Amino acid sequence: MKLQRVLQYAQHLLMQSIEEGEIAVDGTAGNGHDTLFLSQLVGENGHVYAFDVQQQAVDATLNRLTEHRVTNTTVILDGHEKVANYIQQEIAGAVFNLGYLPGADHTIITQGNTTVVAIEQLLQLLKVGGIIVLVIYHGHEGGKKERDDVLQFVSSLSQKHVHVLRYEFINQKNDPPFIVALEKVKLFQK
Repeated sequence: MKLQRVLQYAQHLLMQSIEEGEIAVDGTAGNGHDTLFLSQLVGENGHVYAFDVQQQAVDATLNRLTEHRVTNTTVILDGHEKVANYIQQEIAGAVFNLGYLPGADHTIITQGNTTVVAIEQLLQLLKVGGIIVLVIYHGHEGGKKERDDVLQFVSSLSQKHVHVLRYEFINQKNDPPFIVALEKVKLFQK
């Protein structure tokens, strides 16, 4: 066995949940890497919705998708906490990279309160057996508060409805990112 790095493991989890023809969500489009990855998982008959609050991220994602001739995505300039305004169908999975957009203004960051709202909405839409993967970068200003807000919320979820996993390397220095994965095992109850 070989331990997978955080981003490899995030992709592995998503591959286990998302099938061709399904719907997936990228809650933080960023530079479009996860949006492209999800578009390949869902195939031409599936669809990906990607969200970001920064025009720079939306443009970067659209450029990456155009380069790869991807047509099964919708990139939305809006916060992930508004996911329910855009999606009403069942989804197979979602991914978030929490923190800031690499190469952009580091003062524009994801926030715990909006991330929790997005998770709540996605759990309602998520199929049984579906997964939400959060890659939590917390080494920046504001990152620890978001980390704590997210951990407090996901720790309170009923294990009868949602399995919550934390995957991290504990001997790395400088606040390495870690994964929180939520697998819906039964209809979600608030």
